[in-house]
Amino acid sequence: MRKYLYETHMHTSEVSACASTSGAKQARIYKELGYDGIIVTDHFYNGNTAISRNMPWEKWVNNFTRGYENAKKEGDKIGLSVFFGWEESFQGNDFLVYGLDKEWLLNHPEILEWSIEEHYEQIKAAGGYFVHAHPYREAGYISRIRLFPEHVDAVEVINSSHINPKFDRRARAYAANHKLVVTAGSDSHHDGDLRGGILFEQKLDTIQDFIRLMKSGARVELVRDARDLGYDSKRVSYGLKG
Repeated sequence: MRKYLYETHMHTSEVSACASTSGAKQARIYKELGYDGIIVTDHFYNGNTAISRNMPWEKWVNNFTRGYENAKKEGDKIGLSVFFGWEESFQGNDFLVYGLDKEWLLNHPEILEWSIEEHYEQIKAAGGYFVHAHPYREAGYISRIRLFPEHVDAVEVINSSHINPKFDRRARAYAANHKLVVTAGSDSHHDGDLRGGILFEQKLDTIQDFIRLMKSGARVELVRDARDLGYDSKRVSYGLKG
């Protein structure tokens, strides 16, 4: 049966200071790998952004969406769906936001003052989706691990950038313990990164399709390495090797 592969967590050099690959190039890489779509989730104002904070909110938001817009423009040319999201950061705790758009950001400059709990409540009220990214990652910029099972919609339990498998293993156990929806993404920043994501049984036409399917408990397959997927050049079907 035909399945559809989507990236849920990735960055562009236009917006994320730690990324080296542009939005347009990211789109081409994912298309060549056989993906059907990507969600651009660049680092937000409170994270490792490449956009100067010394500018008015409207100008900042307009610059913040450049990576997504460049990826979308290229995706439209080559037949790759490109959706918008972002990655919020709170002293090393990172969250992926889906389902809201540039206009919503322009209308909500107060987002910079919200706590994690307020983010969840406000984003959910607006129809968005709030995912705890790599909750058990250990790194120099993370002072301590904090969990928010009552204030997230889902947990990223596969992050393809992790070398240490215990980070994902602990995330899976946490999600299972709290009966939370699970997601997978690459956290891609560079050309040669390992890329994963989610296989769906139907095509996603909008970011709201993604949210609807995740909320519905639809059958999906989480992918750590897209190279492990059997892929035919006619785009007829995917199937796990082995």
